[in-house]
Amino acid sequence: MIRLLKLSLAALAAVSLTATAALAHPGHDGGLVGGLAHPFTGLDHLLAMVAVGLWASQLGKRAMIVLPLLFPAVMAAGALMGANGIALPWVEAGIVASVVILGAVIALGVQPSLAVSAALVGVFALFHGHAHGTELPAAGSALMYGVGFIAATLALHAIGMGIGIAAKRPLAMRYAGGAIAAAGLVLIILPH
Repeated sequence: MIRLLKLSLAALAAVSLTATAALAHPGHDGGLVGGLAHPFTGLDHLLAMVAVGLWASQLGKRAMIVLPLLFPAVMAAGALMGANGIALPWVEAGIVASVVILGAVIALGVQPSLAVSAALVGVFALFHGHAHGTELPAAGSALMYGVGFIAATLALHAIGMGIGIAAKRPLAMRYAGGAIAAAGLVLIILPH
């Protein structure tokens, strides 16, 4: 199990080192399929959403319910803000910060109260949602795109929780968090 986790982390590091700005926010296809696909095509979103699941598994059962449900709910609110032209400062910085900070809290084993954890996840979800609300595809149904995006987000949270549950060793979780934080640092230096 540890060997598989190390190989996975090495692959994650290799992907993050080859990422380009185009991987951050590629063009969107409208509708359900476009919404389902998008979180898997943007490295920043993929890492942050998996990290929410990892951190929730590290925090315990209550967090494994609250955080993965809170993220898409607040993300949807952020998307509505963005789609309606309501400005939110530092969106791109907030998205990249979500990857670095979530990775760091996992790596460091930070376990604040559920309220503090939820507040942090909520802020990051608002940034992610706002970015997608402002970038909604012109073609296709925005509602179906949102449904697909939320379903994919829940799947990525579940993947993170599954990895966290399977890891069973705090050191493995810390390595995973460190790899996510390192990938976030790479995203900071890439031109947007």
